[in-house]
Amino acid sequence: MNARTFPPAEQPLVSWPEEGVTRVPFQVFSDQEIYEAEQKKIFRGPIWNYLCLEVEIPNKGDVRTTWIGDTPIIVTRDETGKIHAMVNRCAHKGALVCLKERDNVESLSCVYHAWNYSLDGQLKSVAFCNGIRGKGGMPDDFDVASHRLQRIKVATFSGIIFGTFSEETPPLEEYLGESIMRFLARNMDHPLKILGTHSQIIHNNWKLYAENVRDSYHATLLHTFYTTFKVNRLDMDGGIVLSDKKWHHISYAKRATLDVADEYKQAQVHSARYESALAAPQLLDAWNGFDDNITHSIQTVFPNFVSQLTLNSLAVRIFVPRGVDKTELYWIFLGYETDTEEQTRMRVMQSNLTGAAGLVALEDGCINSFVQRGTKSSPDAEAFIEMGGKVAESNESSRATEAAVRGFWHGYREIMGFK
Repeated sequence: MNARTFPPAEQPLVSWPEEGVTRVPFQVFSDQEIYEAEQKKIFRGPIWNYLCLEVEIPNKGDVRTTWIGDTPIIVTRDETGKIHAMVNRCAHKGALVCLKERDNVESLSCVYHAWNYSLDGQLKSVAFCNGIRGKGGMPDDFDVASHRLQRIKVATFSGIIFGTFSEETPPLEEYLGESIMRFLARNMDHPLKILGTHSQIIHNNWKLYAENVRDSYHATLLHTFYTTFKVNRLDMDGGIVLSDKKWHHISYAKRATLDVADEYKQAQVHSARYESALAAPQLLDAWNGFDDNITHSIQTVFPNFVSQLTLNSLAVRIFVPRGVDKTELYWIFLGYETDTEEQTRMRVMQSNLTGAAGLVALEDGCINSFVQRGTKSSPDAEAFIEMGGKVAESNESSRATEAAVRGFWHGYREIMGFK
């Protein structure tokens, strides 16, 4: 990004500890006023937000409803193939215009009073605009061309559609940065097909999940399956890459380079002591889809987008705030159109590793609610985030670090004006 500066909060809603990003006030996870400020400054501010995938609207007339923070959004592909996005709110009374998650239509029509819009959001017609038999109707100065659904600026990269409310948002390529674009393209710049989707409600503030997907060292300790079956461990070659602005990150590991460390033999890593076996060990069979030997990766784009690869299971996750202490987590499992039938079956089978009831991800559905419950009554206390040091910087020799978590808070404080 460019050197854009974000204004400080007029009256700071939180007093941030002097240690900076190595401390996080628990107040930010439970304060309603802070939550409302986030909707304005982050989600409706000069930030690129994930909207959907191009593969979800492949045809002319396709419609996909989605969210930017707590604002409902419509994404369409018009009759020329161009992609548009707009707030899902009728220009008349403010009702939702699109009620289905997916649809294919010639135009958008509000069920309340039949205000009808083109696929780019421009108002086309109003029922009874001229009244009945010359009586009633809109005033003479009413101009259909002056009304439309609120426009959202869109940009795409590697089949991903992003949107922003602000004209001040820098170009998407600048926002992402070279390292993030390169790895996104590695996973996503292919002819994609959707293998399955689902969503779940998790009972915690959205920022706790933003921390979780950036926390590379909890996987060994919390996710027993990862360690027991040697899918993703800290004693594999791997690293952490932060974007130039520190907001986005990549965490990666290479299963073939496992070299068991002494720390895994100690009592505190309980999951390494199991001698379990799978009844169907083919679950963990995988082909090498890339020549860099990376078999596990988590990539984030601020504020709430995740791309993941676990063995051959490719997916994206989007976590949408549903209130100060509730988040909806969406999963979209993907394959490539070029996959063989056997490769597709493998991707589908390995999708059982993650998701709401995944063998790996199951614990993430509840662990952040423990933090939510534990911190709510102590807003003046703070988290201690110094694993791997005190700065937010890349480290391609170790993932025993909270560098990416510190990177998230670096961006959050900058945007929110919490200095």
